[in-house]
This record gives sequence, C-alpha cells and structure tokens, in this order.
Amino acid sequence: MPRAVALIEVKAPMPASRHGLAMWLFEDRQDAGQQLAKRLAAFDLGDAVVVALPRGGLPVAAPIAARFRLPIDVLLIRKVGVPGQRELAVGAVSDGQDMQITVNQDIADSLKLSHEDIVALARRELPELERRRNLYFGDLAPEPLAGRTAIVVDDGVATGATARAALRLVRQRRPKQIIVALPVAPASSLAELGAEADAVVCLHQPEPFLSVGSHYRDFGQVDDREVTDLLHRHRLALTADPDDGREDHGDRAKAAFGEGRART
Repeated sequence: MPRAVALIEVKAPMPASRHGLAMWLFEDRQDAGQQLAKRLAAFDLGDAVVVALPRGGLPVAAPIAARFRLPIDVLLIRKVGVPGQRELAVGAVSDGQDMQITVNQDIADSLKLSHEDIVALARRELPELERRRNLYFGDLAPEPLAGRTAIVVDDGVATGATARAALRLVRQRRPKQIIVALPVAPASSLAELGAEADAVVCLHQPEPFLSVGSHYRDFGQVDDREVTDLLHRHRLALTADPDDGREDHGDRAKAAFGEGRART
C-alpha cells in the first residue's frame, strides 16, 4: 500500500521586483532555516533527528535543530559518476557500517553497467566520505534513526536526483517517518520526492525555476570549516540546561547560530 504523503505548500508572496526581475526569497541559508523552523512547528518532533545534506544543507538545518533542541546528523552521500562523464550519476553512495548504494537503473541499463561495475565505481568515492565523516564527527557514531522521525534538510533542490537517493538511504535506516524540509524547489521535483517521503514541506515553488542559488541573496560556498563549526556549536548548545532561566530558547538559538556570526 503506498504511503500517504502530506505536501505542505507555502505560497508566500514573491519579493518586490527590480527592473522586472524577482528578487531573492532568502537572505542566506540561515534565514531559510529559520523560516522552515516556523513551518515545522506544526509537527510532533519530540523524537526527531535533523538530517542535513552536505554541505549546503547544514546552515539550513542548524536553526531548525536549535529551535527544537534536536540532534543533527549529516548524511554523507556522494554521486557515483559514470566512467568518462563523472557528472552523469548512475547512482549515489553513502558511508556507514555498510556501504549503501542507490542505482539509477535506467542509466545503468543504457550504459550496460553491471552491479559489480557500479560497486567498483562507488568504492572510489569512499575515501572522501571517510574523510568527511572523520572531520565532522570524529569517533561519534551516526545518530540512530530507527523508530524516530527524520527531518531531511537541504538548501533547495533542482532536479532532486541526489535528494531522492538520499531519502532512499535514510529509509534504509528504518525511521518512523521522513519529513523533507526545503526552502525552495520546482513543483515537478517535489512530486517525485513525495514518493520517497511521508511529508514534504517546501516554502516556495517558483515558476519558472532557474536555480537554487538564484533565490538567495547570499549563496556562498559552504566549506568544511563552516560545517565543523556549526556542528561543534550545536553540540555545545544541546548540552546547555534548557531550564536554567538565563535566556529563552530563541536567545540560545540566536547565540548558537546568530546573524552576527563571522563568515569565512
């Protein structure tokens, strides 16, 4: 029986235009995350884990995790490119105790790539996944998702190919439900993501859809240093006593991921 999918479409007014062109919808990824957190308040998130897609999903996920005092996990996923054309994805691979692979069967069939071929191609991506896992988490184990709500967050999707692969990998970890949270995406991609998730929350579905970055005033590259900094500060914020009376929850979130943080 297919899952019932709740698609929450937020039709916010488009920003004022300049010379006939729509201006950005978000100041930066943090602003997008703060707006998403308001929409996610409608869900019961008591047992949830925020699963960010690197690296651009981390600054969006951080305000969500801060608002609801939830742990953050990072789904380390790499595109598996075909030989001689690395940008054409035959699948995606994620690290973990066991290598997890999703396959675009249409591309695999058209190129006559066997399962063994794809596994060999996927193994080439494992050193970079291992490097990021060690850098981001050290000896910490991935946050368990079995029986919990997984909120999968990115800074937006265009075709949604990587996001669909990510959702399949998350589903393999047996969460109770998967909620996809996105600032912006085309309607066509959201329909396909809905087949992999239990709920999809997307703030804007602009038409025509040009690119994810065109909807942000600041869409700078997110590097490893920013990722590790966000994760470190979030862990410190989670260990603080939420009832210490010194500052409310919004103040703690602002302190951890405030607008005044230094950019590198």
